[in-house]
Amino acid sequence: MKRLQNAAERLSSLRSCLCLLSIFVALAFAGCQHHGHTSDPNLRRIDEMLDSQLPTGTPKSRVTFYLSSQGFPLQNATDAHDVVAIVHHVDTDTLQPATARVTFHFDAGNKLKSYELVPAPATSSQP
Repeated sequence: MKRLQNAAERLSSLRSCLCLLSIFVALAFAGCQHHGHTSDPNLRRIDEMLDSQLPTGTPKSRVTFYLSSQGFPLQNATDAHDVVAIVHHVDTDTLQPATARVTFHFDAGNKLKSYELVPAPATSSQP
């Protein structure tokens, strides 16, 4: 009877360890996921710049001010809760220029919800 009780205790301990291991592995994978707004590696620096300057919750007026102060031209958006801009950036590590068409999405309170980037051809008005 004592052996059966010891085996049950070991099985219970093993289950606890496996449960903790599963949680650890799930958290590790969640932490490794890239949460960028584009899958294009050429636009990574633009994404990083926008993410640091215009975090989620930024008011629409601040987003449009930032874009105009940086000389990024706005384009017509099909949705009233969107702002579309052409963003140009030169990667200081590689000196490679990149240009993206960025669509900023806002909620009903005009706070930034998200944005997405797609490659865009460089315009001649960019430095």
